[in-house]
Amino acid sequence: MLLQDTALIFGRYARQTLRSRFAMLFGALTPLLYLLFFGPLLTGLPLASRGTSWQVLVPGLLLQLGLFGAAFAGFTIIIEKNLGIVERMRVTPVSRLALLLGRVLRDAAVFVLQAVLLILAALVMGLRAPLAGILIGFAFVALLTVSLASLSYALALKVSTPQEFGPAVNALTMPSMLLSGLMLPMALAPGWLDALSHFMPFRYLVDAVRDAYVGSYATAHMLYGVLVALGFAALAVTVGTRVFRRAGA
Repeated sequence: MLLQDTALIFGRYARQTLRSRFAMLFGALTPLLYLLFFGPLLTGLPLASRGTSWQVLVPGLLLQLGLFGAAFAGFTIIIEKNLGIVERMRVTPVSRLALLLGRVLRDAAVFVLQAVLLILAALVMGLRAPLAGILIGFAFVALLTVSLASLSYALALKVSTPQEFGPAVNALTMPSMLLSGLMLPMALAPGWLDALSHFMPFRYLVDAVRDAYVGSYATAHMLYGVLVALGFAALAVTVGTRVFRRAGA
């Protein structure tokens, strides 16, 4: 029943997404602008001990796509609450976990598609990375999306208006971007800032994907990244499901 319910909810939101292809593609615009206008400034700079500047920048842009896109996913459920859609779902026998999973799996599919478009553009710009590393990057984007979208929906169910939701998400995503080394490796930062960044879980994902893009898979960064990504996803889905149950959504 859980699989059937999840597929039902996923199909509902996937059809909504397909009816708005422009919005789906527009979500990849910010990382593409970074790629086009910021990437060439880094060409040839020694940003890391291994790999090119593209192998440093592109993994960060991939996770930036998941970070900002998934973190704001909760806006849709605020609209649904105001329209009474959440209340109508409340009276159905559909699993509360399925109500969450159907949404976040749709989000993961959308952002992985946007990540594919970003990688295609990066290949044209000069990125060279092993296929296995690129696929690993997509997996990390999917896990990050599931995690952050789950928390985003949970937060959206707790607030009443978009005016409350937006500033709260901004207050969390901006420090996350700055301290996780999405744009530049934190190894370039002063010692105190580098040490502070180790408390940011997204840093471990970024380091893991950068290792994958230079063909290094059996590394400490990869191990930590996988453990943090899986643990964060499990925690976020658990929290999101509990909020859905308590909110009756």
